[in-house]
Amino acid sequence: MAASMQSGKACAGFTYLGVLLLIAISSMALAATGTLWSTSALRERERQLLWVGGQYAQALRSYYRASPGLAQYPQDLNDLLEDNRFPTAKRHIRRLYPDPIAVGEEWGLLRSIDGRITGVHSRADAAPLKRSGFDAQWSAFEGLEHYSDWQFVAEQAFAEGGNGERRPSAQGDAP
Repeated sequence: MAASMQSGKACAGFTYLGVLLLIAISSMALAATGTLWSTSALRERERQLLWVGGQYAQALRSYYRASPGLAQYPQDLNDLLEDNRFPTAKRHIRRLYPDPIAVGEEWGLLRSIDGRITGVHSRADAAPLKRSGFDAQWSAFEGLEHYSDWQFVAEQAFAEGGNGERRPSAQGDAP
């Protein structure tokens, strides 16, 4: 009878160790799944940033090209939403999209010398997962260290001449 008690305690000990091992393996699997999910979610937010940034760059180009008289960029992002320079307001973007990376923060704005908006960028200083393989329009983003370096800029209409004069760029008169 003493021998059977000993083997029962030994089985209970092995069962306890087995349960502990199962919990440890399950915890590692859940941690790996969480990391994979987090990485996947960040990659999706990066794709959204590229799309949204492209929408802003296109809207800025549209605003510039639609300018009556002297071509100019907007003073405020809301001007892209409702351009009141015409008898009936014109829309250059469907809505003002939030920054998908720096959630809750305003976009960083790139401004020309006269204070008009020529581009936007995220204010997130985190390192991007995507470092290469960008579409041609975003090829300048290759190897950049921070999301804030990804600048979505309307094409510049003029390049500075050597003597400070503004001259048409090789890309044409308008972005």
